[in-house]
Amino acid sequence: MRSDFSYAAAGGESHARLRTDPENIGAKQKSSKKIEKGLKRLLVIAAIILAAELIWLFGITPFVPFSTIEVQGFTGFEQPEILHFAGINETSSFISTNVKAVQEKLNSHLLVESAVVIKRFPDKLSIFLNPRQAAAAALTNTGSKQVPVYVDRHGVFFKMGDTSNTSNLPILSGFENPQLNMRLPSGLVPLLASLCEIGSSSPELLAAISEIRIERKAWDGFDLVLFPVHSYIRVRIENNLTDDILRYMLLVLSVFEGNSPKPAEIDFRSGMGSYRLKEQSL
Repeated sequence: MRSDFSYAAAGGESHARLRTDPENIGAKQKSSKKIEKGLKRLLVIAAIILAAELIWLFGITPFVPFSTIEVQGFTGFEQPEILHFAGINETSSFISTNVKAVQEKLNSHLLVESAVVIKRFPDKLSIFLNPRQAAAAALTNTGSKQVPVYVDRHGVFFKMGDTSNTSNLPILSGFENPQLNMRLPSGLVPLLASLCEIGSSSPELLAAISEIRIERKAWDGFDLVLFPVHSYIRVRIENNLTDDILRYMLLVLSVFEGNSPKPAEIDFRSGMGSYRLKEQSL
């Protein structure tokens, strides 16, 4: 009796397991299908969001006016004037703005030496300007008075009338009535480049010259006649001004301090200083 009961009980438990296993399998399948449907929905939603962002980024934003405009200007040519001159306004966008055309337009401005324009996708614009720097000044007639007009290292006369920057700049002379946007001959451009270099490395040497007169030679080229600030003696050199020449010039001029008579001019074109006193060559 005891063994029969045990067998029956064991058999009943086996049947119970057989009945419950299919139910568990079905529940797991339903749960798996729900998860799969949920993942599909999430993927569809993510795809829709991504597509919308791509449409906004590539299809709409480039046509929207710039959200950021960065301008690096300078005194005398500030951001509002720069944007107006370049043709950039509140409706300008990434698609409508031609970088090359804007850059060429800004480069044509008389006060600008160089311009860089950069578009950053999808809605940013940057403008960087380098102003012309005065290498020397000249005097021009405007009505009844003379005013300074400034020339840069490229030989371009670009600004007129501001006398605040003339104190340390030599005055160029030897040509008639320079005007804005006028260019010096290409043969004089090395002189202006030298003036910029000396003004940067040895400004005290440049400040020792009050005037540089340009004298055309009979056949070709130019001579330069320098007028020192603290001497009445002129110095004539080739069209090749360096800081070494200026140092040598000041050294030679110092020899004549307190001496009399003094030569009117010293000629350095041969590399050695020569001069005349009372028609006597020394």
